[in-house]
Amino acid sequence: MKLDRSTTVSLIVAIAFFMQGLDTTAVNTAIPSMAKSFNTDVIHLSAGVTSYLIALAIFIPVSGWIADRFGTRRIFCIAIILFTLTSALCGTSQTLSQFVIFRIMQGMSGAMMTPVGRLAVLKVTPKENLVTAMAYITWPALVAPILGPLVGGYLTTYWSWHWIFYLNVPISIICVILSWRHIPEDRDEEQTKKHFDFVGFVLSGLALAGFMYGVELLSREEVPYYVSVIIVLISLGLLFFNVRYSRHISNPLIDYSIIRIPTYKVTIFAGSISRMVIGVAPYLVPLMFQEGFGLNPFESGMLFLSTMAGNLAMKPATIWVMHHYNFKTVLIANGFLIALFSLFTAFLLPTTPVWLIVLVMFLSGMFRSMQFSAITTLAFADIPQKQMTTANTLYSTIQQMSTGMGIAMGAVFLRFANIINGSTANYTVPDFRLAFIFVAILGLFSLYGFTKLSPVAGDIVRVKKKA
Repeated sequence: MKLDRSTTVSLIVAIAFFMQGLDTTAVNTAIPSMAKSFNTDVIHLSAGVTSYLIALAIFIPVSGWIADRFGTRRIFCIAIILFTLTSALCGTSQTLSQFVIFRIMQGMSGAMMTPVGRLAVLKVTPKENLVTAMAYITWPALVAPILGPLVGGYLTTYWSWHWIFYLNVPISIICVILSWRHIPEDRDEEQTKKHFDFVGFVLSGLALAGFMYGVELLSREEVPYYVSVIIVLISLGLLFFNVRYSRHISNPLIDYSIIRIPTYKVTIFAGSISRMVIGVAPYLVPLMFQEGFGLNPFESGMLFLSTMAGNLAMKPATIWVMHHYNFKTVLIANGFLIALFSLFTAFLLPTTPVWLIVLVMFLSGMFRSMQFSAITTLAFADIPQKQMTTANTLYSTIQQMSTGMGIAMGAVFLRFANIINGSTANYTVPDFRLAFIFVAILGLFSLYGFTKLSPVAGDIVRVKKKA
């Protein structure tokens, strides 16, 4: 069966997304082994994670301008090559300082790869095929955080942590060959005449890097909350100033006026809260299995794999559901189910039958998959083709921020739960129960934004054209 261009490009981009997501999540399981190799304390390895996230936050806004100026296919392939080279350098690191430097370089290339890859899909996909295309490229964002810890744990235990980074080499070679062959070259000739918004780059870079760093500090017990809050507030102030500044120049790095489109606005605000709820699970659930239930990392990973099965099982159904029910109904009903299964997760116990835990994880994965795909598809449903680059750049930036916020919120909820329950040295089952109740409440809160949608919102991508 011959695939159409949109499907082919979507699958190629999905491979690159999966490689990046697997690399990012697998590293977390290797931190203790890496600390031994570098002869340093485990807590200092957080610098490698933070530096990668900050590099992403700074350089994602530049991706759209670079792709339009030099060509989507060319930049996407270069980004994959650089990501792989820097991954290999990470694997050769002998000291923590070397590792941090190479992770910053890897974050810079990753900041190009994700948004430019999605832009390549958006540029070749007709509106009526957008539901299918988004379903293909969103599954790596859901599967990689689940599979990553298992792959990272296996490689670290039976090989060495270096192989987490070397694994990218063969994948990237295949991806670059396919990308160069199947992704059409397109270059915006008008964009080559426009000057780079350096002031906007500095403002957005400081704002986003500060925000990501402040959010990351929320998860550290040794840092007072007020320090994190002050950094986040200053960053938001810089972001607000950047928005105001962008209104007064002809070619802003990010054109925030795109938020005026109602469907896009909902996915930026209500969608961000929903993505935070989705992003909590890969952090809190494995931690609950290990700290609360007393399982080892491999047992925890195997249980959580049922979530991946749910993600994959939902993909064919996602396309059918979104073609038969409007976005407003899907996002509200499915969002409620995510909150409900967060509540069900709260009441799991070490004595709960394995089959019941697997069932809850499987169904939770299904609903998370549906919501993620629906939000991403709706975001670009009503965007004119000329504004697709701007919309994609801003969406990629917000998605990265909300993903980081999801992990931070999981850590904060768990800390609050621990304090409320008596501040014991270790996290217990009651702590995780209360944390997931907080997650469920946050999930319900996100539904309000979706009620503002029109029943016909996004119908241009949902309803098939009649011959």
